[in-house]
Amino acid sequence: MTTGRASAAVRRPVRVGVIAAILTGVLVLLCCTGGTAAFFLSGLSGDPENGDTLAGWGCGPVRPVDIAAELPRFTEYGDAQVRNAAIIIKVGQDLGVPSRGWVIALATAMQESALRNLANSTVTESLSLPHEGVGADHDSLGLFQQRPGWGSVAERLTPAYAARKFYEKLVKVPSWQHRPLSVVAQKVQISAYPDAYAQHEELASKLVDALAGGAARTVEINGKAVCNAAERGEIAASGWTAPISGDVGSGFRTADRPSHNGVDIGAAKGTEIRAAAAGRVLVARCDPDDRGRRNCDVDGYPGKGGCGWFVDLLHAGGYITRYCHMVVQPRVTPNQIVPAGEVIGQVGSSGNSSGPHLHFEVHLRNDRSSRGAIDPIPFMRERGAPLRAAE
Repeated sequence: MTTGRASAAVRRPVRVGVIAAILTGVLVLLCCTGGTAAFFLSGLSGDPENGDTLAGWGCGPVRPVDIAAELPRFTEYGDAQVRNAAIIIKVGQDLGVPSRGWVIALATAMQESALRNLANSTVTESLSLPHEGVGADHDSLGLFQQRPGWGSVAERLTPAYAARKFYEKLVKVPSWQHRPLSVVAQKVQISAYPDAYAQHEELASKLVDALAGGAARTVEINGKAVCNAAERGEIAASGWTAPISGDVGSGFRTADRPSHNGVDIGAAKGTEIRAAAAGRVLVARCDPDDRGRRNCDVDGYPGKGGCGWFVDLLHAGGYITRYCHMVVQPRVTPNQIVPAGEVIGQVGSSGNSSGPHLHFEVHLRNDRSSRGAIDPIPFMRERGAPLRAAE
């Protein structure tokens, strides 16, 4: 499958502003050496602050949060802020809100208050009540910067009350578990900076994993939190899902294929391919082959070159995912915002390909070149959306 071709363009990272026949696993799928031209994009968050993967906690039965216990430490936040995060998660657990809601709530509070229970310099009463800092945004108070319509001064400065009010409004947002975090948070908060919430999704997932037993890796199925089962449109609390259900054949940068910058997942032609996470479409087009031909509406063959019909998506945290060898033109267009799990195309064999499969790549730090590529197998496993037969 492809490794990121770039059609004769200069390969460099994209700089981004604040805030986008069935093959078996035994068959070694041959693929392209393609990629795509790098270019400037803006509108989503930049690099992750702390490393490139989630913290690595296992996923077992979701652990009830004990806010009185000793809590793990994070370099990004002090003990009081982590305890506030624990309170937010516990309230979600007590209310029966699925773990995706905990991630959204934490990301929202990270943006609104940096997880600090803020008084307000313009609300005199708030200054005499317990607080962890003083803000000055209108008459907003507390972890979620809630205004008077959310409750009294004392109520808004009570973390458990503020979290409960947030969840009560969250669960009324239609399809909230499948929509982009920034969209859902904005529906609740009505912020002047709606795109800012997404930049905290990665760290919010880490906190949920650390405080609740890997809960960011779970997906809600028939009312139960199931670990490592995000596929077929089901979205893990982390916000990720497997792009297709199928067995991994050719792996990432193997001894036989050291320049293979992704993994090949076998599937029947026409199988729907889903966005692995919410994001912005960077590219959706036919990748030229090694002779410069843009003939992606026919099956390719080994040695042809190029990714065929393909899509690149930019996600919060500076991650990019690539989907190659589609059978027909992708269903999405550049700059389109797509939610996690949305169908973006269909499996095919266009470009440098030996048969129907999806070539799937993950890149870090907004870098679409081979330098940014990482192994998708551990990346997706840590997000509760493992690729099958990956071990």
